Amino acid sequence: MRIFSGIQPTGRKHLGNYIGAIRQYVDGQDRGEAVYCIVDLHAITVPYDPAALRTGLYDLTALLLAAGLDPARCILFRQSDVQEHTELTWLLTSVTAIGELNRMHQFRDKSAAQRELISAGLLFYPELMAADVLAYRAGEVPVGEDQREHLELMRDVARRFNARYGEGLLVVPEARIPEVGARVMDLQDPTRKMSTTGSTADGTVHVLDEPAAIARKLRRAVTDSGTEIRRAPDKPGVTNLIDIIAVARGVAPAQVEADLAGARGYGDLKAAAAEAVTAMLAPVRERYEALRADEAALEAVLAAGAEKARALARPVLADVREAMGVGPPR
Repeated sequence: MRIFSGIQPTGRKHLGNYIGAIRQYVDGQDRGEAVYCIVDLHAITVPYDPAALRTGLYDLTALLLAAGLDPARCILFRQSDVQEHTELTWLLTSVTAIGELNRMHQFRDKSAAQRELISAGLLFYPELMAADVLAYRAGEVPVGEDQREHLELMRDVARRFNARYGEGLLVVPEARIPEVGARVMDLQDPTRKMSTTGSTADGTVHVLDEPAAIARKLRRAVTDSGTEIRRAPDKPGVTNLIDIIAVARGVAPAQVEADLAGARGYGDLKAAAAEAVTAMLAPVRERYEALRADEAALEAVLAAGAEKARALARPVLADVREAMGVGPPR
């Protein structure tokens, strides 16, 4: 089975990114043919700084390698190095309704935040995301809960394309969303998802935070009324901490509840969360600095990955062009 996922090289990656995406990427190397893309073209759909984009790309490449991605066991590349992504994006617009793109929650939310220019790229963001995956005939896409809407559009586009141009031309992918930790919440506002741009500073644990910073943020985490440590809809803060501990320890949430049954209160819960998160992230932080210092080596990894990615995407685009009657016949 071929697995594909993309991640933006913007912002400091946080605990939600690590649990919802990066750890899934590492695990995917043992489950199938893993293809991972750093999506720099997605990053230019909103105002950005070119120098910061390039710096962020190297930061993220080093972080992914530090987290356990192995170029010998997966394909890791930069999106803009493989032109098949942008070509397939345009070809897929022939089977995508403009109304579908207008209704995407991310487009509505991000366009509302733009003061000067709402780019056409922002509208076509889901189309490019669909092309990213469909170009590789990937069967599985590891995503967070917030990307489910985009994945459903991708699946609809693939089905519509196959119905019009030939069954089996594109693979209709399945989402892989973690059962626990799919939505890591802001520690200061556990009703909101931890995010790169919308979270509070004290509510966001970054992957490269020092242990003291991790402990401080978790110690200040907002909890709920009462003292009982259990997952429940009326306990979003406690539920969030239990889920974080469960993922970090690699156990079920029920086991965390059992382990903390004799706790003296939420202070013990927060201390357990700090210990578990620090232990989970320590190996990444320890490896990161040496990897980030060698940008030439990072470029070599991305270039080699792009060659492998093009070899997979090229025949798919050839089939799509032929079916659509685009370009010279074979």
